Amino acid sequence: MDELEILQEADRRAQAYVEGIENRRVFPGAAECAALSGFSEDLPDMGVPAVNTVKLMDELGSPATVASNGPNYFGFVIGASLPVAAAAERLALAWDQCASTQDGSPVADVLEKQAGRWLLDILDLPRESAVAFGTSATACGLSCLAAARAALLDRMGWDVVNDGLMGAPEIKVIVPASTHVTVRKALQILGFGWARVLKAPVDGQGRILPDQLPPIDSQTILVLQAGEVNTGEFDLFEEIIPQAKAAGAWVHVDGAFGLWARAAPALRNLTNGIEGADSWTSDGHKWLNTPYDGAMAICRDPQALARVMNSDAAYSSASADAQKNLTLEFSRRARGIPIWAALRTLGRNGVAEMVETHHSQAQRIAAALSEAGFDVLNRVVLNQVLVRGVNDVATQSILKQVQDSGTSWFGGSVWQDRPAFRISLSSFRTQKHHVDRLIALMQRIGPAG
Repeated sequence: MDELEILQEADRRAQAYVEGIENRRVFPGAAECAALSGFSEDLPDMGVPAVNTVKLMDELGSPATVASNGPNYFGFVIGASLPVAAAAERLALAWDQCASTQDGSPVADVLEKQAGRWLLDILDLPRESAVAFGTSATACGLSCLAAARAALLDRMGWDVVNDGLMGAPEIKVIVPASTHVTVRKALQILGFGWARVLKAPVDGQGRILPDQLPPIDSQTILVLQAGEVNTGEFDLFEEIIPQAKAAGAWVHVDGAFGLWARAAPALRNLTNGIEGADSWTSDGHKWLNTPYDGAMAICRDPQALARVMNSDAAYSSASADAQKNLTLEFSRRARGIPIWAALRTLGRNGVAEMVETHHSQAQRIAAALSEAGFDVLNRVVLNQVLVRGVNDVATQSILKQVQDSGTSWFGGSVWQDRPAFRISLSSFRTQKHHVDRLIALMQRIGPAG
């Protein structure tokens, strides 16, 4: 079987998988997981035919996948992959470009720059900002926080790029007490030390209490949230950001999914004032419904990001806005291409419709569960529904029954030191009848589990 035939075989199997996504178990059963032992082989001395490898991957692997690309998955704010985004990804893989610079791939350079311009437009963020396409919100957040530290130190006359951190003035970091673990991870990697990071008190919905913020000065990085991971809530940007900027602080917004509320006219008010920050992060695989491994670091001052991310070498130099000089990766694929394809195909109205639809679906689920006696814990301002049963044992029982059902799936969480579960709406495939089916399942189980 030649190269084209093996690609066609993989495409045939991929198409069959997507065609059947509606009817797959949302989480694989025990038998399907046990069958994965078939992958436990010794490394062959002589290679096997390529078609055999693809066949094994499909026949053993496909039944053991989580159907997060389908309409009945409500976990972790994971959107399905829009067909055009998946198609663009496949074509880009066939191109096999090293999308680090214009020299490595003129087409990737152009498409990612176009995607960056469109992102700043649809999110209405400062148009002079740099847009870097990295692997995840974790990696992109790390880049922005590194730029923040370097910029604050530079204002004090300290060049962290050349002189490092030994002997440097200390930079203080303030985060919401409810901050996402990816922010914590990025800060730990950067050496801030979690015990030294200041945690700002939050209200019952996970928002920073502005009057209880720790002191802010010109040596402060303040991290705010657009879309708290459990409640979907937003910090009060209009109140907090001007205060922080007046003190000379750097403000970073973690907006992995919540930043997309800014693209929806009915929800934009949640983000009022967010444009005053210095940097923002978001994920494509969440609300834009692009494949994984595609996120964005957005930095108001392009030079602040380029200063710490620069990877020019004698054999590979490029402009400051080359992606290799804005991201952690040197050799990289063009992660911005599926984002470009999604934005071009959905358009401004399509993105707004998707976000507003998921908000409406979330509100409908919350209302139905509340009426059925479940304890809905949040205001449902966006796409998250945070729920408990009548007690902690019931909550755990409900979660297990849904996960075992095979027809729907969502994940557990802990809210204010007690178990809860979180229903997330973010897949373009989820329609009214899928929501109806989830509600009916929950009503059958009941709040007592």
